[in-house]
Amino acid sequence: MSPTRSLVTGATGYVGGRLVPILLAAGHDVRVMVRDERKARAHLWSDDVEIAVADATNADQVAEAMADIDVAYFLLHSIGTGGDFAATERGIAETFAAEALRAGVRRIVYLGGMDPAGEKLSEHLRSRKEVGDVLLASGVPTAVLQAGVVIGSGSASFEMLRYLTERLPIMVTPKWVNTRIQPIAIRDVLRYLRGCADLPDDVNRAFDIGGPEVLTYLDLMQRFAAISGLPRRRILRVPVLTPGLSSHWVGLITPVPASLARPLVESLKNTVVASDDDIKKYVPDLPQGLIAFDRSVELALTKVQDLDVPTRWSSAATAGAPSEGLPTDPDWAGGSLYQDERTREVSASPEHLWTIIEGIGGRNGWYSWALAWWARGVLDRVVGGPGLRRGRRNAKALAVGDALDFWRVEETDDKSYLRLRAEMKLPGLAWLELEVGSTEGGTTTFHHRALFHPRGLLGQAYWWAILPFHGIIFGSMQKNIAKAAEALESA
Repeated sequence: MSPTRSLVTGATGYVGGRLVPILLAAGHDVRVMVRDERKARAHLWSDDVEIAVADATNADQVAEAMADIDVAYFLLHSIGTGGDFAATERGIAETFAAEALRAGVRRIVYLGGMDPAGEKLSEHLRSRKEVGDVLLASGVPTAVLQAGVVIGSGSASFEMLRYLTERLPIMVTPKWVNTRIQPIAIRDVLRYLRGCADLPDDVNRAFDIGGPEVLTYLDLMQRFAAISGLPRRRILRVPVLTPGLSSHWVGLITPVPASLARPLVESLKNTVVASDDDIKKYVPDLPQGLIAFDRSVELALTKVQDLDVPTRWSSAATAGAPSEGLPTDPDWAGGSLYQDERTREVSASPEHLWTIIEGIGGRNGWYSWALAWWARGVLDRVVGGPGLRRGRRNAKALAVGDALDFWRVEETDDKSYLRLRAEMKLPGLAWLELEVGSTEGGTTTFHHRALFHPRGLLGQAYWWAILPFHGIIFGSMQKNIAKAAEALESA
């Protein structure tokens, strides 16, 4: 019997990036559909899959990715992208459904949100339901898995919970902290997703999936605090804190930006408790049962502490962030491209210099005027950008597509070159390049370049306004990175 051929969309995202190795381990032939092949190549599983580069809104490209597929996983979403994300998601689902039917796909599997009966759904949950309905009506047997809060290292829900609990011993919260929730561990979600590939062909329906406990968000915070060894949190509930205000508050306290926090917070007003457990008739629980909330938190914290977080919510593109690649022509026809370029000789090996470069950002900082970086991060959060709180997925290693504070890794090559693209709110496009050059006479060349493509007069004014500070910020950054490499060399 030939192996199941599975297509995984959203394969560089939080859930998709974790599902791929599970399907491979189960013997599936896996094709991933991604917009950026470089991001897929950064995953350890990249050599074991077929990579199809496609835009989910392009029917022809989706059709090519869908060819000869048995099971198609729909793990795409547009939450937090601004505008009418629901219309975008519905259009993508309609294209996906039509091409799956045309290609003769045996089954579609979709991970959505719960649909509590008799409640007015948040925009996020309403969009999730609409996508599920589109797929169920496709003519292709479809399994819609409806989950509530997913707990796992790197998930947006987990990081919201973690940062709120760790940073605020006293919280003023809206009444949604009393909403009933049935959290589920990411490991159980992935097990259900894999199991749905083997459903009988006559199964075309939605399944609620949840963990073994029904709690409130207040319970989640208090139990997280206990597991983390923190004092019990003091919660002051008020009825007037709107979802909009709550999302800005969450955006300032946690790494999750307000654009993503808002739909998540609005969804917390809905009761997300499984109305059935029919999925167990087809995908039985393991002998030890579903993972309890406390254990799921312990597993997630262990992953964080061991620097073993394979995917994060920030793996997805930031809402409103630029996606343009760096122009290769210095005299780019698209307009002005300003540069701040510096070169320094470092008395350290290329390996030690690269170790410091690859470790920048996050808890390690930026090796220059810390107060200036902090202030820029705060300002960015205030205007809706990611700020510095996203940190980094791994404290030591970087891969293409990784979020790095308010930057994203656009290119990294042969332990000698790193290019970051700015995702902070700017009147233009910005990049930062760090390069380890040739070694001669016991020293290594360290090349540093900041680039900015202004947008309009405001962009021009911004560049000339910050130019006097480059010597302080970028000059000291290069000098301090060099000193750290030299200290590592002599250690």
